[in-house]
Amino acid sequence: MLTNMPTISQVSGYVAANRDELFSLVQKLVRCSSENTPPIGAESDVQQLIATRLRAAGSEPDVYELSEVSGLTQHRLFHPGRDYRGRPNVAARRKGSGGGRSLILSGHVDTVPRGTQPWTRDPFSGHIEAGRLYGRGSNDMKAGVAASLFVFEALSRLGVQLAGDLIFETVVDEEFGGVNGTVAGRVRGYLADGAVLTEPSFLRICAAQRGGRTVHITFRAAGGVLTEGQFPAGVVDQVTHFLNAVREFRAQRRANCRPHPLYANASDPVPVAVTKIITAPWGTREPITTPEECRVELYWQLMPGETQDEVDREFTSWFDATVGRAPELFPAKPQVEFPIRWLPGSATEISAPLVHELLLCARSVLGRDPAVAGIEGPCDMFAFHEFGVPAVLWGPCGGNTHAADEYVDLDSVVAATQTLLDFVCHWFGVAEGCERCGE
Repeated sequence: MLTNMPTISQVSGYVAANRDELFSLVQKLVRCSSENTPPIGAESDVQQLIATRLRAAGSEPDVYELSEVSGLTQHRLFHPGRDYRGRPNVAARRKGSGGGRSLILSGHVDTVPRGTQPWTRDPFSGHIEAGRLYGRGSNDMKAGVAASLFVFEALSRLGVQLAGDLIFETVVDEEFGGVNGTVAGRVRGYLADGAVLTEPSFLRICAAQRGGRTVHITFRAAGGVLTEGQFPAGVVDQVTHFLNAVREFRAQRRANCRPHPLYANASDPVPVAVTKIITAPWGTREPITTPEECRVELYWQLMPGETQDEVDREFTSWFDATVGRAPELFPAKPQVEFPIRWLPGSATEISAPLVHELLLCARSVLGRDPAVAGIEGPCDMFAFHEFGVPAVLWGPCGGNTHAADEYVDLDSVVAATQTLLDFVCHWFGVAEGCERCGE
């Protein structure tokens, strides 16, 4: 049995008593820009900040470049074409006394760029207003990283001794289908009986993730200028034909999908969207022309259980039929490219101890049962499942994710962090029998 256990009141009141420190930590992470602009990223400064705090908490962090991980580039999930120089992962292990379950607290520190939309607040200020903290990455997912780091530090301050190993990690390059950082952690040997990814789950226990597939289609044709009252067709007719057919693909996906139970009530379990349309160059330098080239980005989401072969086969069959119906428009087949890795859907069993026990702790903190749901988009969860590690998402609420004026709700950060602290204690038996943590 563990010794030096904190009292119930110490555990249950710790986060509320230190909420200002928690908010300050979120601010520090937001102020440390870590924009990801593939193939490069700028995560180094925030990773060094995290490593410094881990040392202050009595842990010696493993700060490692992905190039140091033997076997990473050979793993089937590794995605080439990224530059990881100066972009380390960080991990720390709080060693248990032996015999207990192990757990990973994981999060990514990279963010999408600030974008071109106008911000009303400095995106790297961590500005607090009306209970919200604003900034790029505040919701996705520096508040969640702060929560797990804060819990890791709190265990030292409270003098908690664990039976099993607790692993904290922050990884690079999650955005834009990265996942190499998360795979690197598993290949390096950071494995456990469960994992909590502190993505913004809106105080839901998300035990499933949708997958995602992105395709770039380049249409080409002879462009030209208006002559004798007629335009050459150019690519406009090609793209119009394609965009009309997307509605067929959307209906086909909905009709054929097998919704996972956690998405059974979704209005559209497998959404399909045209996300970018770019035309260039112009056919001539004349003011009224039709374009020679157009690129269209099509993105659709997938259910857990769908395989890459069946998804790609479905798309290829539909696309070939779409082009084949209008041979006069397509003297040459458009170019098809997949710019981002295959991102499969994935799920942890709802009956898993990880889900059940986190629910008990969340219920105590929130005063209600949290929803058990599937997250709306892809994330790194599938990489844990690839290595046999059950994983869930648990994190705060926020808004404007990936957009201007991104924010996180501070009360939800407190609730998410307290729940996580209680859960860690429960998972390792520290608060066994505690009224906050279950049976």
